Amino acid sequence: MPNKFLSNDNQRGPKVERLFTQLAPRYDLANDLQSFGLHRLWKRRAVRLALRGAPANTRVLDLCCGTGDMTFEARRQGAALAVGADFAQAMLDVAQQRRNTAGAEAFFARGDALRLPFADASFDAVTIGYGLRNVADIEQCLREMLRVLRPGGRLVILDFGKPANQLVRALYAGYLRAVLPVMGWLFHREPQTYLYIIESLRTFPAQRGIEAMMHRLGMANVRVFNPLLGTMGINYGERA
Repeated sequence: MPNKFLSNDNQRGPKVERLFTQLAPRYDLANDLQSFGLHRLWKRRAVRLALRGAPANTRVLDLCCGTGDMTFEARRQGAALAVGADFAQAMLDVAQQRRNTAGAEAFFARGDALRLPFADASFDAVTIGYGLRNVADIEQCLREMLRVLRPGGRLVILDFGKPANQLVRALYAGYLRAVLPVMGWLFHREPQTYLYIIESLRTFPAQRGIEAMMHRLGMANVRVFNPLLGTMGINYGERA
């Protein structure tokens, strides 16, 4: 049965927004449980790649920021300005509550990843964690991220990966199929909420496909990292 939160037409955006509106209240807890807390390590690593050796006045955009994990991490790692953008207001509401509770210095804005509400060359680094897989047009999203990057600026993408090793790939897929519907039922009485991850991975080009796109768009110093045997993928590149 097709997942009701996923389509590959002009309804993709509204359906994904509806999904993340439903997920928002328990999103952080669910991420901790399904990854055994490892997602926090991967997010820190992605931000570290974006900021390593960066000057003190670095400006960071965290696109598809969700509840703000990587936005807050950018500030913790020394970014002078960290802006989180997402098109699901419910996720931004949670991020803003976290900011107010912790007194964190971060800013959040609602925006479409395919039409970012920022000027050209506004940021020194752009990060996106577990968001590129959800957009309707991946290459257009990459173009927008490059547009708002200054020349020489860094783009870092973290998302679910597709392991090269077939045994690892099979074990990984088996884990997702066993765990995700249970979590969807427990948290939302709706297995399809987290089964969406599996369905969205079917057409997602993952780390190697994103690497090819980054090369095609003329990015420099393109690199791929494969945490946890490639079950996660981190893509790095710089605007030429």
